[in-house]
Amino acid sequence: METVLIVDDNKDIVYSLGELLKYEGYNVLKAYDGMEALEVLEANQVDLILLDVMMPRLNGLSALMKVREKHRIPVIILSAKTEESDKVSGLVLGADDYISKPYNPAELTARVKAQLRRYNIWGSGKPPADSDTVVNGGLVLDKKQRMVIAEGEEIKLTAKEYKILSLLMEHAGQVFSAEQIYENVWDEQADYGVENTVMVHIRHIREKIEIDPKNPRYVKVVWGIGYKMEKYN
Repeated sequence: METVLIVDDNKDIVYSLGELLKYEGYNVLKAYDGMEALEVLEANQVDLILLDVMMPRLNGLSALMKVREKHRIPVIILSAKTEESDKVSGLVLGADDYISKPYNPAELTARVKAQLRRYNIWGSGKPPADSDTVVNGGLVLDKKQRMVIAEGEEIKLTAKEYKILSLLMEHAGQVFSAEQIYENVWDEQADYGVENTVMVHIRHIREKIEIDPKNPRYVKVVWGIGYKMEKYN
């Protein structure tokens, strides 16, 4: 049974998260500020931390810095702050993911499951530099087995869908036009009808890998240009 440490000064949130994760089969430890979290971490085997930002005594970002001095376990920042600078600070300091309150329970448990799976595969939480596996947030692309894991679950893709997703994941952050995607995946010259073909395949990919396909986290449209894979640590 894997252990999740929940750190938040709001006891109601800690309780509700604890019940949610217990229902999913996790062992749960609790702390109500950064200092207490470090004490719990030193005294127990912890597999993942859900860490609030705004807390007394020692805030979440300061606690994260202390955690990263000794531990590589996954840390998901959980905070009401939605400013981009706060998100970036958490990721720069070593957080593995970031969820804003109010959170979607299904999304939160999926993120927890994905981070634990990722960590268990590579031990350090990151694949070796020469690996045949591409990881982006909760997405894992295993090129040897031609397998895709999304938020901890294996996803069945068609051959064309797999090629499109591979192209986007291996060049996360880069924008591709529909014509470029078509020529890379279908290996033939693009004509006037390719935009609709690519759009349909992108929609199917989103339906399979996104928690909320209407508000995609990974495959984004860059209006007037094409598509890209949003880049995550």
